[in-house]
This record gives sequence, C-alpha cells and structure tokens, in this order.
Amino acid sequence: MKHVARPRAAAVAALLAASVALTACGGDNKESATKTTDKASGSPAAQVADPIVTTYDGGLYVLDGKTLKLAKDIPLEGFNRVNPAGSDRHVMVSTATGFQVLDAAGRKLTDVEFAGSKPGHVVRHAGKTILFADGTGVVTVFDPKDLGDTKPTTETYTSPAPHHGVAIQLADGKLVTTLGTEEKRVGIVVLDKERKEITRSEECPGVHGEATAQGETVVIGCEDGVLIYKDGAIKKVKSPTEYGRIGNQAGSDESPIVLGDYKKDKDAELERPEQVSLIDTETGKTRLVDIGTSYTFRSLARGPHGEALVLGTDGSIHVIDPTTGKVTKKISALGSWQEPLDWQQPRPALFVRDHIAYVSDPSSKKLLAIDIESGKQLASTELPKAPNELSGVKQH
Repeated sequence: MKHVARPRAAAVAALLAASVALTACGGDNKESATKTTDKASGSPAAQVADPIVTTYDGGLYVLDGKTLKLAKDIPLEGFNRVNPAGSDRHVMVSTATGFQVLDAAGRKLTDVEFAGSKPGHVVRHAGKTILFADGTGVVTVFDPKDLGDTKPTTETYTSPAPHHGVAIQLADGKLVTTLGTEEKRVGIVVLDKERKEITRSEECPGVHGEATAQGETVVIGCEDGVLIYKDGAIKKVKSPTEYGRIGNQAGSDESPIVLGDYKKDKDAELERPEQVSLIDTETGKTRLVDIGTSYTFRSLARGPHGEALVLGTDGSIHVIDPTTGKVTKKISALGSWQEPLDWQQPRPALFVRDHIAYVSDPSSKKLLAIDIESGKQLASTELPKAPNELSGVKQH
C-alpha cells in the first residue's frame, strides 16, 4: 500500500497505531465473479472497462478507465485505502476491520474480506497477492485469479510480533518479511517455502516499504538507507547522509534501479523533501536527484519503460531517467499544491497503468488521464467529492 508519510521518526509507531486503524481459507467461484446483477432491474449490470477506483470521505468512486466516466458511487464509512488486487477486475479496500474485495469491473463491494486489525501493505508479485495486517502481524498470500464472491484458498504466516510491516513472496516461494514490534522496527527475515529462516538482517531501523527491481531483487527501506535481497544474500546500502530515510519505493521489472523518496531532517514535524533517491541494485549505490519541488508518499510511480515518475507540488510529473538521474521532461498536470499536515487528508495522487498516468486533484475534485509519452491529456472528469487515494485494476 502504497504508504504513510510520517512527521517524526520517533513518533512512527504512535502515529500508525492511532491513524491506521483501518489501514490494513475457502474455495473460489470464478464464474460468479464475472457476472453482476443490477438490484433495481434484476438484469446483469454492464461491466466497467479497465476500472479506476478513488476513495473519498465516505465512500468509493468506480470510474471507466478510458473515459473516466463515473460508473458507481459506493458509500463506505471511515477512512479507507485502495490497492490493485492483482487481477483485471478487483481492488483491495483496507477498511477498519480488514482487507475487503471490491469487484471494480462489476461495480460492487463483495462480502469477501481478509479480516485483520490495521490492514496495511498490499503487494503483488510473481502471480501472488500478499497482505500484511499490522495489528496482528499476519501475512496472507493468495492467487488473485481465484478472487470472486467467495474467499480464495490462502496461505498465512504470523510474524513474531505485530508491527507496521510488509511482505513479498518470490517466484520460488521464499517469503521476505519485516521484523519488528509496535515500538521498534529493525529489519527483515527471509524464509523458505516451509517458512524456515534462511537469513536475516537487523540493520534497518524504522524499516518501511518495499519494491522489486529487475531480476526479482527486493529493496526494503530504512531510516538510514535500504536493505537489498538478491541471490540469497542481504546487503545494506547506507544513505548518502547521516539520516536519510527511504520509506516509500517504486520498482520496475524493466530496470535494476529502484525509485525512492528521501527525507534527511529527523526532527521535522513534516518534511517536504525535494530530493528523490535512485538505488542501483547492481552496484549498491544510491544517487540523490533534486527535482526542485516537494512531493508526497502518493507521488512515486514507474513508467512502462522503467522511467521514474514523481508528481511534484509544482503540479508537474517529473520524468527521470533512472540510469543517468536526469529529469528528461516535465508533464504539466495540475496547479501548484501543498501537502497537508495530516497524512489522511486528501492530496494529489499518481497511479500509473501501462502508458497512462492517472492523477487526482482534490482541490478541483478532478481526475485526469495523461499519456506518459506525449504528455497529452486523454480524459478528465469532475467528481461530486474530493478524491483521495487512487488505484485501479491490472489491464487485460
């Protein structure tokens, strides 16, 4: 899930415990997942093409991914979060009680829920979807193709202690998952298919977030750099500055380089960074890139060719060549804006699918679709209420 901006390093656990009280085995029924009935008419409802989903205060909007036409307004109380579920029709909604499955193509919130207090990160990798419930430390793994009106068969692993964590299952079945408690997060452990420990590192204070680079290399963020898991070994890469927190990352199968945020003021109430990090998983080196404007934890994405994309508070999408660290172009999207102090408050978000960047603008209640190569705006819509989190399904 994509991921929480935190005011002070020392207050990380307290903030998450207070505000992510939403955050975070059966058969399948694939046939029922492809048909939705309109309750008013009793006839099958039209499917939404490549749906995009955005949250608002009190519900979810489901939109057509091409036209951005509002297809469904789904009331849902509380602060909710959304992430792709890994299929071409479902989105995971983090509510107060767990991860609930939204059939976005069918325009309905299903009764399928992976219960767990403080539902947090949702990761998709190697044909699996991996959920981490912060309140219990339980990791849940399932095949997103099995999502439907009944819960798919799952595999679970319970962390030694609950914490704000993240996990990823690799193609060979190994599980990389975080280590910590509600008070302190310290590193990662790698488990084999039988969930026996292979290796670990506790050299990662404030561990947060993950990304996968080319060659199935895993990068995990720390307050002083990152941990890289590759070829059976964990390597620590230190930040270029004494305190250099990399807490949110975006990876691409097209590139060995991971895009990360970068915060270097440990005592800031809310740091508004203007540098991003590029972590080279082959050389083990980190490059800092000054983009000349601030950004937030909802600003990072990767393009179809591995481009590093950052939505700045200047209203532009900054396109960075990850190899050279050069900003190759800026795509105008919004007017200038400022990050609010409360991380749950709406702020512009960037979601990329294939060659299209979707950008939300809470101040104007708009949602835009922009072609990354040409910079051309493909569609826009004005919504009844200000959009907050932004996500969608995997395209066919």
